[in-house]
Amino acid sequence: MSVTKFGVYRNSNIGIYLRGSENFTLAPTGMAQSKIAKLESNLEVPALTASVGGSRLLGPLLAMNSHGIVLSKIASDQEVRDLSKLTGLQVGRIDMKYTSVGNLVCANDHGALVSKLIPSSGVRQVSDILDVPVEAMNIGTFYQIGAMIVATNAGGVIHPSARDFEIDFVQDILGIEVEAGTINSGVPYVTSGIIANGRNAIVGSHTSGLELAVLSRALKL
Repeated sequence: MSVTKFGVYRNSNIGIYLRGSENFTLAPTGMAQSKIAKLESNLEVPALTASVGGSRLLGPLLAMNSHGIVLSKIASDQEVRDLSKLTGLQVGRIDMKYTSVGNLVCANDHGALVSKLIPSSGVRQVSDILDVPVEAMNIGTFYQIGAMIVATNAGGVIHPSARDFEIDFVQDILGIEVEAGTINSGVPYVTSGIIANGRNAIVGSHTSGLELAVLSRALKL
């Protein structure tokens, strides 16, 4: 088990480009094979390449667990088919006016949390595709629940502004312990700089030693 510093396209905000689950990592189409190999070595799961809406910014445009993948409405029919064939998972676009699904959905294999910005029809779609119970919540006045929590099946990290009752709610729905933390030397939107599974994690290259210690403990690594 390990936490390793990592960069993508000379950028420490690795969560903008990558998404991870317990079984694989999704990376942008065209990423260098040397980087793909490092992802697989560090996370100890296959790294698969894909695009959403023709973009390499996978993090904000999708969310996933071991059962399915929810995509932004900008994903093409071909991208939906490609991801389904590539992963063997159920894949679907969420029907709502917002495109940044990844910033509005947090999920592991036990449950999912979605922003209150997502309509009830979208909440049902998330539950059907990811095959887990779903609850809607905000953290304080923040709606970007998917940007504020990184969750594996072992542990999680949450935005430092989360209050105790919000942390309790997150833990209950996701079935894990979560701890407040930051990434990349003070960034509170932790999803922007962490890709993790229950065994390993990679974090943005600007992450401090103290942050590494907190993240290792929170993610049970």
